[in-house]
Amino acid sequence: MRFHEIDVLGVYVAPIALLMLAAWLAMIAARRGAARFGLLRSTWHPALFEFNVYIIVLSLLVLGVAH
Repeated sequence: MRFHEIDVLGVYVAPIALLMLAAWLAMIAARRGAARFGLLRSTWHPALFEFNVYIIVLSLLVLGVAH
């Protein structure tokens, strides 16, 4: 499948930008859940852990949209 630019209020936006925004919004919810259950306290480097989870979520979104 080919990705095409999306028209947002007259501005053409790359689809990856919208997928990155969706992954960021999903990460906000995941970060709150992880903080609630104390998962971030048990990680070695919380910022690196969050970045890796963001990349995984973004990759899953890209694969889901492409399929």
